[in-house]
Amino acid sequence: MIRVRLDKLFTVLIAGTLAGLALAVAALPAALVFGFGASRLTPGGLPDSLLTPPTAQRSTLYAKDGTTPITSFYAEDRVDVPLAEVAPVMRQAMVAAEDVRFYRHHGVDVRGVLRALTVNTRDGGTRQGASTLTMQYVRNVLGTDPRLTEEQRASATEISTARKLKEMRYALALEQKLDKDEILGHYLNIAYFGAGAYGVAAASKRYFSKPPSELTLAEASLLAGLVRSPHTDDPINGDADAALARRAYVLDQLVKSGQVAPDAAAAAKAEQLALKPSATPNDCTAVPEKHQDWGFFCDWFTRWWSEQPAFGANADERQRTLRRGGFRIVSSFDPTVQRSAMEQVLRIYDVDDRRAAPTAVVQPGTGRVLALAVNRNYSVAANPPGAKNRPNTVNQLVAGGGTIEGYQAGSTFKVFTLLAALEAGMPLATEFDAPHRIVTGYPTGGGPAACDGRWCPANADPSMDGYRTMWDAFGRSVNTYFAWLMERVGADRAVEMAQRLGIRFRAASDARLARYGAKNWGPFTLGVSATTPLDLANAYATLAAEGTYCAPTPVVSIADAAGRPVAAGRPECKPVLDPEVARGAVDAARCPVGDQSMYRGCDGGTAPDLREKLGRPVAGKTGSSEHNGTETVVAFTPQLAVASMAANPDDPQDAVGGAVVRALVDVVGRVLSDTLRGQPVRDFVPPSESVAYRVTAERAGN
Repeated sequence: MIRVRLDKLFTVLIAGTLAGLALAVAALPAALVFGFGASRLTPGGLPDSLLTPPTAQRSTLYAKDGTTPITSFYAEDRVDVPLAEVAPVMRQAMVAAEDVRFYRHHGVDVRGVLRALTVNTRDGGTRQGASTLTMQYVRNVLGTDPRLTEEQRASATEISTARKLKEMRYALALEQKLDKDEILGHYLNIAYFGAGAYGVAAASKRYFSKPPSELTLAEASLLAGLVRSPHTDDPINGDADAALARRAYVLDQLVKSGQVAPDAAAAAKAEQLALKPSATPNDCTAVPEKHQDWGFFCDWFTRWWSEQPAFGANADERQRTLRRGGFRIVSSFDPTVQRSAMEQVLRIYDVDDRRAAPTAVVQPGTGRVLALAVNRNYSVAANPPGAKNRPNTVNQLVAGGGTIEGYQAGSTFKVFTLLAALEAGMPLATEFDAPHRIVTGYPTGGGPAACDGRWCPANADPSMDGYRTMWDAFGRSVNTYFAWLMERVGADRAVEMAQRLGIRFRAASDARLARYGAKNWGPFTLGVSATTPLDLANAYATLAAEGTYCAPTPVVSIADAAGRPVAAGRPECKPVLDPEVARGAVDAARCPVGDQSMYRGCDGGTAPDLREKLGRPVAGKTGSSEHNGTETVVAFTPQLAVASMAANPDDPQDAVGGAVVRALVDVVGRVLSDTLRGQPVRDFVPPSESVAYRVTAERAGN
């Protein structure tokens, strides 16, 4: 009883001394005295970070099912767990290792202070410390607070009397705010255990591949012993003998405190060092080894994240937020759809082929991206000499970005001219006697489609010539019909339509033409601009959604470290077309793929077998760039849109040839069939008769 009162008396004396010290320096700037700037103070003068430590938390990206992990992102491998999810023996071991009197002092152990003072005075050095677990927690928080400057964090861990006094003051104040278990729980989550593992949950996984609730006496004692010297005692990368010696020390402390029986401790000491290490994957190159193709979706996810203002002021800050924020991200990625797409892509080209078939799968009405497939390994491993992007690459071949500008999509871009014409009030039945070659008013610099300085495209085959409507001109892909139509509505309106539906001009030359020369960009209707399978699939998905554009998104939901939903994970959708205009374009898009329009306007197509093979209503378009340099197929139903392109990513002049079109049709057809199997058959809504047959006033755009 006398001893307890004596401890309280010394606590009061120390508190009084520290209070006097605080008053003596009150005139100095707070940041200089306390070593913190960004942390706010509680009414009691305690940094708020000590009550709610701003620890870095790893974020985890899951597949659409919410359980299949794709990868993690972290600066520090840590995920906080409540104390109730930590095995009792782990809690006891930590207290025994770091502060055996933790539950008997008030933040500062007076007895420990006196003992350390006596030993250090006698030996003329600093052989013993007097830090309680609470004081260590204070030091850890202030030394790692990301809101502080490097200088401020360094001052929180410097070896000085002032720093020690500050720790004591904060520890005393903290224990007035939090109970012992709350402090222990925070400490277990912030402590570094070596081998890159921060916090007890990451440490349990790193060393034993299990959650902290399942730790045994020997395992818990080993982990608790690492906290003193995690960089040197780490048994994976450091000194295993030192780790075992510390384990024995912790077990002895548990026996001495009466928490573990001597025979149980002896048995634990006798156990071999049975590590079962596992590393937490970090970033996109760490996707599951058997699923390297998942890395392209993961990569696009990180690019998407970098564009979201909700996560920071710039891309660098947003990436830091991802790697520190502890987000649980359920993505839109569907491994089953990805597997189907990869199987089909690899039937065209293998991973060593210089040519690629990037393919994207999008859900209309949400913009959620289900798969991004390409015949490459997502890897930083070296490639053979002269092979820039094969078989290994981390360049975004499917969604574009960085050095990847995209590929010419050919006649798939005719849909933007068709939409501009429908929006201008021209009906689907608009007729034109399409010649084999047409001389337009658009200027051109030369080439085979130049006639005295004017753009003069020709049809791919004489059978395309003659009277055509939008239905069969789109179905048969009649170039001269769309060159004529482009002049009627204006090239700038077709360019604007493409941008409205999400086409991004990543090539600098395309961006300049779109901004400064769109009125004269006649060849735009034939798909001379570079694009990507993702942009193209999403543009056609907008038609499937009757004119509602949804920004492509890689996520279904995002929750922060506290489990609160983040708004950035919700679909961003808006109407960009009059539904009647979208329905009219869909009606024409049934023609190329062997379906029939609601008004029986189709007369031939470039992929005539797709409808029969799929066995449900479908629309789409094929496209070939000049001399079959690239080939493209896009197809969609009301529930799904798929786009696949064939190109050489390293050499646009390396023509893939027209024969690959049939294989691309099989790719999109099989992906549609596999993904929609078991789903109800849905038909498209037909356009009104006015859209089909009557010239009207201009319809509303976005």
